[in-house]
Amino acid sequence: MNELLLSERIKTARERIGITKAEAARRLNLSKIGYCRYEYGERTPSIQTLEVIARCFNTSISYLSGETDDKRPDYFVISQKDNPVLFELVASLQNSNDESINRLLAYYYTLNKDRKDF
Repeated sequence: MNELLLSERIKTARERIGITKAEAARRLNLSKIGYCRYEYGERTPSIQTLEVIARCFNTSISYLSGETDDKRPDYFVISQKDNPVLFELVASLQNSNDESINRLLAYYYTLNKDRKDF
């Protein structure tokens, strides 16, 4: 793993979601100094810490480690407590067939066709 690239990508991912180093440290349950050591390349996070950073910064370990340039996350965590409606929707679709899921996705795109942020 290229430590310089890793530290640059951690910083880029943090900036992309628009949070400060202090806020990143708070969200990751780290001291600001501890977090900054990762971002400055003074320390390399463990794979477990890297997973938490990727999830917190809405990206993937593959992006942070330089395996890909795709910034999208590999998966999302949906909390029933934080978002009960979305949780229920996803839970109800888990055992659906592809046709049902594709129909719902097509409907979603139809509802949002005028949005410019897609």
